[in-house]
Amino acid sequence: MTLHTPLTRLLGTRYPIIQGGMSWASSNAALALAVSRAGGLGVIAAGPMYPDALRAAIREVRAGTDAPYAVNIPLYNKRAQEHMDIAIDEGVPVIIASQGGPQKHIGRARDAGIKWLQVIASPDHAAKAQAAGVDAVIAVGLEAGGHPGPDEIGLQVLVRAVVRRVSVPVVAAGGIADGAGIAAALCLGAAGAQLGTRFLLTPEAGVCDAYKEAVLAAGVADTTLVGRGRSPVRMLRNAFAHDYLAAERRGDATTLDTMFAGSSLKQAAFDGDVQGGKVEAGQSAGLIDSVQPAGAVMEQLVAETRDALKRVAALAG
Repeated sequence: MTLHTPLTRLLGTRYPIIQGGMSWASSNAALALAVSRAGGLGVIAAGPMYPDALRAAIREVRAGTDAPYAVNIPLYNKRAQEHMDIAIDEGVPVIIASQGGPQKHIGRARDAGIKWLQVIASPDHAAKAQAAGVDAVIAVGLEAGGHPGPDEIGLQVLVRAVVRRVSVPVVAAGGIADGAGIAAALCLGAAGAQLGTRFLLTPEAGVCDAYKEAVLAAGVADTTLVGRGRSPVRMLRNAFAHDYLAAERRGDATTLDTMFAGSSLKQAAFDGDVQGGKVEAGQSAGLIDSVQPAGAVMEQLVAETRDALKRVAALAG
């Protein structure tokens, strides 16, 4: 089965499913390769990677499949220029840019024949990205793990607003963990969906077992936002989040700065400190009840999407 949408036609994938670029979790070849082989768009997260490691991962994915894949580059990152140079030099099919505007780099990517998807969190940002020449936008709702937008717009409202604002394909991201969520995104007018937390809970994801176990045990109400007014992060409620939110209620700005800087994603994902580190995960963690290989996740997502779309079609007679 295939699911043809403007996104699959743009990217050349079988299915309109993108694996979210997650620092540490997909800062490797294994997860991206498995997803791309299964018909989705696998994404290498360049953020925490040293240049040589990124180049090696790109080459490993390219050697392992003829299917499209992507590199996610956070544009605020101190190594963004190096990462961009490597992605263009290696001829990656797709760049997914986040946390910064595309204007500085997009011309080089387009000249190299690379598709550019821009992560956005508001209709205004989507319009600016379209004006800069991006091929599609990824609209990230408040439900998403990691860094949702500061305006805290839920995905359903955000997707409808962005679809009404731009003409490029829109990808829905945040709170989607199954085929029903993908079908709902398509019904909202999106051309596809990006899933992060669902692919976090796979053997291929490069985070420690303690991190995966904590996310797997979480319910839909077990995440929270920390860092409002700084760089908001959706993460699991753990000891760090409890202490941070308590300091936030006290209005202790100096303490908040120190606490926020003193806890990291790497601390949780790599070192296994799931109480003191930032365990980034979306609200969709509460919809996931197993760790499965990424290829099996893709098969299940496609089957569930098909079934959900059939149910919608039946309602329409």
